[in-house]
Amino acid sequence: MTDMTVSFLFIVMILLAFFASQLHDDKTVPRRDFNDVVAERETLKKQVAELEAKLQELKREDPIEVYLARVATRQRELLEGLKARLTMDFPSLQVIISEEMDALRFKGDGLFKSGESQLSPDKLPIVGAIANRLNEILPCYTLGPRSAWKSDCNPVGAVIEAVQIEGHTDATGDFNANLVLSTNRADETFFAMTGRQPTLVEYRNSRNQPVLSVAGYGKMRPVVANDTAEGRATNRRIDLRIIMYTPRSVDDINRIREQLRLGLAGGLTR
Repeated sequence: MTDMTVSFLFIVMILLAFFASQLHDDKTVPRRDFNDVVAERETLKKQVAELEAKLQELKREDPIEVYLARVATRQRELLEGLKARLTMDFPSLQVIISEEMDALRFKGDGLFKSGESQLSPDKLPIVGAIANRLNEILPCYTLGPRSAWKSDCNPVGAVIEAVQIEGHTDATGDFNANLVLSTNRADETFFAMTGRQPTLVEYRNSRNQPVLSVAGYGKMRPVVANDTAEGRATNRRIDLRIIMYTPRSVDDINRIREQLRLGLAGGLTR
């Protein structure tokens, strides 16, 4: 074993001598060049660290974007829930959710006779049901004396800024007459809803204004072409648009959540 060990060490020494002989002077670099390379390496390391820090910062979730995404999801769920309940109660009612996922659309012929602004008597129960459903939803999403926020019904802390009743007509007839007709239809729907649920006008938004409002657009906002009878019937409609509060800062989010908790209205900057 001793001879073998000596032989092994001798071989190792020969190998070390060989590798040492390969380290010629032409493998070395001037000190100045070496220092330049080291400095460049440190600069690159610093740049890499800065880029990694920026990447991590970009990966962090923006609290405002997270809040708005959750509010948009809740808005869609509210509309889907309203639609499901109304179509269950009134299977023949033609109601859809807008492409923007912010409004329920009721075909005008389902609520009004063509060219008229008075609700058909047999359609009053539909408007009454809409009012009842809104009166169930709004306490948890609004401010003011009727506010009744609970975390189980509104965990996001979303606030409804407006529930707008919008009247629309087709393109047939005079522009001004259609504008008046659409406004009268929206007003008629508003009066029918508040007649069923008077407290609807007491729900407030972030600016201490009534949430429920009306608007008439005549033929200015068609959802389909007016060149067929079916298209014109689709454009003669009432939209129930739910507009959510949009914060500008994290402070706004915290403030609106605190106001929901306390049931207070007003005081938010926009």
